[in-house]
Amino acid sequence: MVEEGALTVKDYMTREVDTVSPDDTVEDVATLIAESTEHSGFPVTDGRHVEGFVSARDLLQEPDHEPIFKVMSDDLLVAHPEMDIDDAARVILRSGIQKLPVVDDAGNLVGIISNADVIRSQIERATPGKVDNLMQTLENIHGVAVSQERREVPLAELTPTQAKVYADELEGRRYELDRGLAEPLVVIDNDGDLLLADGHHRVKAAARLDIEAMDAYVIVLSEPVDLGMARTAEKEDLHSIDDIAVVDYAHHPLVQKTKRLQE
Repeated sequence: MVEEGALTVKDYMTREVDTVSPDDTVEDVATLIAESTEHSGFPVTDGRHVEGFVSARDLLQEPDHEPIFKVMSDDLLVAHPEMDIDDAARVILRSGIQKLPVVDDAGNLVGIISNADVIRSQIERATPGKVDNLMQTLENIHGVAVSQERREVPLAELTPTQAKVYADELEGRRYELDRGLAEPLVVIDNDGDLLLADGHHRVKAAARLDIEAMDAYVIVLSEPVDLGMARTAEKEDLHSIDDIAVVDYAHHPLVQKTKRLQE
């Protein structure tokens, strides 16, 4: 269920989508791809209903006269317009695909969302709002005054509060870091102990790139507090970035979720 106010696929998808028919030939589609500067593949639709997706790779070594329905991929990942944009981002990054068709409840094509779209959604994310919510929560629960600073934090001084990250999602974070697009971390300064509240994939990817410090929103507590996330870190034996496990799931639940949308 998408939280009220959360950004969804429909906020970022392209609504006007070029498609091909199942009865078009390999030659027809190869010509379209060759003449296009934007497309390396197309959704295959019968009317508005999505039947599959055909890419340039699918056309290789196929006879020119072969109909597309015989060469297209029908094991298709799709998104729903009301799907949380973060979920769509994870599916795209984990699957290594460039574009995800967007279908309604009837399986009709209503748009398409690309890897560039989801990266744009992450860049535009209002991280200060996330920080404000966390600050308010800390004040309400612990009755402590908090303040916010923006500063570089050494990764070696961070204590993680999340035990695992996904290997395939690290590629997306690495892409952002390489291009200077990564949003700041969110860190809690609890009497000098720096607890990483948000950004575990980013710091793990940064460590692989030999980055030693990162930009962060730092929430400074006016006095030491016994934080639940600190107890979780201790329970999970998390002391440094090296202690974050990298999990490589062959079939992430979100991928299965998008497949079920078309069944």
